[in-house]
Amino acid sequence: MESALPYLASPGSIKNALEKIRQAATPDRVTRDFVTTKLGIKGGTGFALIPYLKKIGMINADGTPSDLYKKFRNTSTGGAAIASAIKKGYDKLSQVNEYFYDLNDKDLQSLIVQVTGAESNSSVAKQVFMTFKALKVFANFENLTTPIEEDGAEPAPRSSLVPMEVPQSRHSQSREIGLNLSYTINLNLPASTDQAVFNAIFRSLKEHLLSNAD
Repeated sequence: MESALPYLASPGSIKNALEKIRQAATPDRVTRDFVTTKLGIKGGTGFALIPYLKKIGMINADGTPSDLYKKFRNTSTGGAAIASAIKKGYDKLSQVNEYFYDLNDKDLQSLIVQVTGAESNSSVAKQVFMTFKALKVFANFENLTTPIEEDGAEPAPRSSLVPMEVPQSRHSQSREIGLNLSYTINLNLPASTDQAVFNAIFRSLKEHLLSNAD
């Protein structure tokens, strides 16, 4: 029976693999030779790691290390990288319970049985559970504040929204009857650190708009 969720027949091997990945230099491609030689995980256990790492987004389809792989090797971003890998690989659990990773063992096992369709005492359900638990040890969901995109690019910073209140023209007839009106213009500023860009925007605003308010 093929599981709807990724797992390893030897769940403990993911712990060994991740510890060795942090120690070894990042390869051009994660191959069987890399797993058996550099990670020191041999035989079928080692070979099963490659498809598993692909399913959780640590390795790209062509075998090259993904951005999550690289971020995991950095101790400051490693926890968030594995949290993202868990959300990717176990997305079917997330579709049922967004915070599946916070469930206690009993509820998590029940959710796995529900999603996989396996029998409650099946080896598949048990291996999914044990693999997930071994992987979660490396995850930090609290620091997952900025999504990590699959192509490695950080999300572009949002443009700033700057409200500006512009007084109504003094030549308006509303002034003659005692009305004091104003209106607001919202500016979407570009996500730039170049001060010259903002200077040009506000200079143009002053010349073409604010000057007419006099």
